Amino acid sequence: MKIVVVGCGRVGSSLATALDEQGHDVVVLDKNPTAFRRLPDTWGGKTIAGFGFDRDRLIEAGAETADALAAVTSGDNSNILTARIARENFQITNVVARIYDPRRAEIYQRLGIPTVATVTWTIEQVTRKLFPNQAISEWSDPTGEISLVERIIPAGWCGRKLELIEKETDARIIAVVRANQSFIGHHDLLGQEGDTLYLAVNRAAAEAVEDSFTAQQAHR
Repeated sequence: MKIVVVGCGRVGSSLATALDEQGHDVVVLDKNPTAFRRLPDTWGGKTIAGFGFDRDRLIEAGAETADALAAVTSGDNSNILTARIARENFQITNVVARIYDPRRAEIYQRLGIPTVATVTWTIEQVTRKLFPNQAISEWSDPTGEISLVERIIPAGWCGRKLELIEKETDARIIAVVRANQSFIGHHDLLGQEGDTLYLAVNRAAAEAVEDSFTAQQAHR
């Protein structure tokens, strides 16, 4: 794939290096030419000095035929503007913008611009370590109506068929991870202590799902 990475900081340089190692055709844009020093000596892609929202620089980077673009500079405004130009002017299908402000990230996500909110991601990762039994949202659709959450199976549901959990919570179990193995077909699977469940939850039923898990967690 032909991929444009805008920003050659720690994130951008690491992303570009990984993509290059995977065999992709990668072009990196950064306003500061010295930033390209972060790329390894084995770097096989192309570098261009300039702003990601500069249409001429994007054309030079091959945006007109690019398959994907990642805007990962340290500026929210620059990333969003770059992502919008890539999507609207160059019709690049796969576009993502790195955003620090979680409120902005949510707004742009609903406008159809995929974002990665670094602050929100960090908070979720810390929370995951502090409270492993609490629900952690892995993904939400652009409307915010459906979320994919990760939960450790509560004690009260161990030894029972997982399909019963769906009936009691109105959630849908997408996958089960057990002892480094993953399962999708789970209807006849019995819950075991330590199972990690990935559930699709409707926002209207989220509170009821959480109440069910909390109640079953108390059954030891």
